[in-house]
Amino acid sequence: MHFDVIVVGAGAAGLMCAIEAGKRGRRVAVLENNSRAGSKILISGGGRCNFTNRQVTARNFLSDNPHFAKSALARYTPADFIALIERHGIRYHEKTLGQLFCDESARQVTEMLLAECRAASVDVRTSCPARDLRKADEFVVDTAAGEMQARTVVIASGGLSIPKMGATDFAYRIARRFGLRVVECRPALVPLVLNDDDRARYCDLAGVSADVIAATGGAIFREKMLITHQGLSGPAILQASSYWRPGQAVALTLAPDCDLASELTARKKRGERGALKTILADHVPKRLAERLAPAGQTLNQISDRELAAAAAQLQPWVLTPAGTEGYAKAEVTAGGIDTSELSSKTFESHKVRGLYFIGEAVDVTGHLGGFNFQWAWASGYCAGQFV
Repeated sequence: MHFDVIVVGAGAAGLMCAIEAGKRGRRVAVLENNSRAGSKILISGGGRCNFTNRQVTARNFLSDNPHFAKSALARYTPADFIALIERHGIRYHEKTLGQLFCDESARQVTEMLLAECRAASVDVRTSCPARDLRKADEFVVDTAAGEMQARTVVIASGGLSIPKMGATDFAYRIARRFGLRVVECRPALVPLVLNDDDRARYCDLAGVSADVIAATGGAIFREKMLITHQGLSGPAILQASSYWRPGQAVALTLAPDCDLASELTARKKRGERGALKTILADHVPKRLAERLAPAGQTLNQISDRELAAAAAQLQPWVLTPAGTEGYAKAEVTAGGIDTSELSSKTFESHKVRGLYFIGEAVDVTGHLGGFNFQWAWASGYCAGQFV
């Protein structure tokens, strides 16, 4: 069976690429190993799909080459995808920090993409995994339904995150087979696990949430942190996790709008006699304040040095995670196909003509908040103009 273009992966990037190629009159097949297209779209954003962010810049992406993403992001912008959403009558709303979500269901986004595929005569084949790829005169894809041929193949099979959704290392295996370098992969946007001592000390506070500034690996994020039964999660931690490396500490500035050392000193000078944990609870969740404050001491009983030390324990509160919760809980995979192997304009391999890589498979990882979807739309759109 012969096609002009075979796209491996019916996720956000693959479907967008297929739509654009189909619009150009190309005969396109999309191969998906799951029983339905867009599985990760359907579970995203709590089932409402955080489909883009109004504030996208290249600074919102992590890559060994931070400039690679600029071209695609400039050629297909959030406004372009919003226009597509609006054309299909999908209502949406904006949350904090420019994040856009469907009012109703993420299913509307997958239905929109499949409707666009039908309009462009794209053949979407679910429960049809690509098992292998080789190149003779043309590419030959070994699938569950037999061999398929095409002059062009686009690998949009994603990364290793959420294996229960069918994630595999297919993109990386194919890249290495054809001589392309792969940047070491790791879980990103993932909860952090504390070591045994810290877990025993803090994880009975599971459910406690606080506004923090999280810093690690040279990155700084201000959002919510959540204590879990295993360690730390919440938006600030998920953001920081993409930059964290084993052995590194994470510095969490609690009560970021307050200089605790100065305030505690001033209140002591005014003669206040309240328990330190009670005063800290004005700025830090009560249960956490009780855990971090020296037991039983009142403000007037603590020396200035001890007071400064108590404030320093919260600004910042420094922990060294033992690891992450891994790909099972990671929203995305950091690392991937080395961008130096690809054209930033077309996403075609420099080494293998007709072989393209897009989306999460590439070493471009977005921050939390719709940025990874925008990368998928942009890379898929741009590749679709050339395949």
